[in-house]
Amino acid sequence: MAFNIYNPPLARHMFEETGKWTWVWVAVRLYIGWQWVEAGWHKLGDPKWMDGGTALKGFWERAIAVPAAPVKPLITYGWYRDFLEVLLSGEHYTWFAKLVACGEFAIGIALIVGAFVGIAAFFGATMNFNFMLAGSSSSNPVMFLGAVLLILAWKTAGHWGLDRWLLPRLGTPWNREDPPSTQQ
Repeated sequence: MAFNIYNPPLARHMFEETGKWTWVWVAVRLYIGWQWVEAGWHKLGDPKWMDGGTALKGFWERAIAVPAAPVKPLITYGWYRDFLEVLLSGEHYTWFAKLVACGEFAIGIALIVGAFVGIAAFFGATMNFNFMLAGSSSSNPVMFLGAVLLILAWKTAGHWGLDRWLLPRLGTPWNREDPPSTQQ
């Protein structure tokens, strides 16, 4: 016996059906994608990011600094400060800066062309979340929210994009149909 849980009608219309909501997801996808492309493109052409990672080193050093009271530090959680200190002491910024720059650019391109939208949005949200944990708000909360919505709308967000052809050809790791019954 199969047990099915169905989404509420509004969620089904927003996240599963192509139609009225597709243009909304295209707009969100293009906006967030363009923000990532701009951020990544800027870093790809900057030697402080691509040759040694000194820009990322400076960001991490500012983030882990604990100012004198009563000013609050940028990082709220001690475990995240410890994590960044480990990365700094190991000089991981030398390769991590390149990963950030290339990742931002790749996420942006994938979102703009509509290829693997759910996966690209997941990695974008992960980067936004880490930037926020490091104390940088900027546009990160808005981009994080947009990325979460794109993750939820992965079935329709790429419909006007490459996902329309990629996903049916590559398939998904699950089968939407119930397995055939073994009872006769």
